[in-house]
Amino acid sequence: MSRTGQEYRKKYPIIRPTIVKELAHGIAVSNLARRVGERMGLSKEECYELAVAGLLHDIGKLELAKYVYGKENETLIIEEMRYVRRHSSLGADILEKKGYSQSIVDMVRFHHENCDGSGYPMNLVREDIPLGARILRVCDVFAALTADRPYRKAFDVETAIELMIEEAKYYDVGVFMAFMNLIHEEDLEKILDTEDLEHLLSEYVRKGQITIAEFLGEREAAGEQG
Repeated sequence: MSRTGQEYRKKYPIIRPTIVKELAHGIAVSNLARRVGERMGLSKEECYELAVAGLLHDIGKLELAKYVYGKENETLIIEEMRYVRRHSSLGADILEKKGYSQSIVDMVRFHHENCDGSGYPMNLVREDIPLGARILRVCDVFAALTADRPYRKAFDVETAIELMIEEAKYYDVGVFMAFMNLIHEEDLEKILDTEDLEHLLSEYVRKGQITIAEFLGEREAAGEQG
């Protein structure tokens, strides 16, 4: 069997997104992104849009959950992983239809682009990537590394930074420097500690006060059809 064939058949664990985890992660990214924007001298409006985009940057994953949850096994092959990678574009499309600004839509669409051109969905490089998306990229990675995942425990801040430095080619230098200055703030741990928030959100979900459908605005759509 060719190497390509072997890779196609290689299995990957499904990471099942939940509204609680995505909201908690989004809040952490939102807070980090806004503060990085402030350190870079962006306007209040730009920082506000960074905060909104940070909160909603992974909304496409919740839509894709409908596809992932429908699978009987617990793995995805590479071709399916490519489908899952559509979450940034799908999320941007959702926000665009709901009337969010083009700036927020672009930040969400391109937050997985890398400065060396190895990202997705369009393999953009350096300044071709919107500044807001470059900021989200750094904050998203850091927030993910410092949070528990189904397949690993959270890394401490120092280890997370070491891992990011090893992949510095992916990040905008100016953004990364501003971020490095930010992480020494005293309240960083408060931003990253989402355990209490997740418990609170879980209660809302359990009581039916927050649902994926409502988060995606599907209740309004259903109401219009009815």
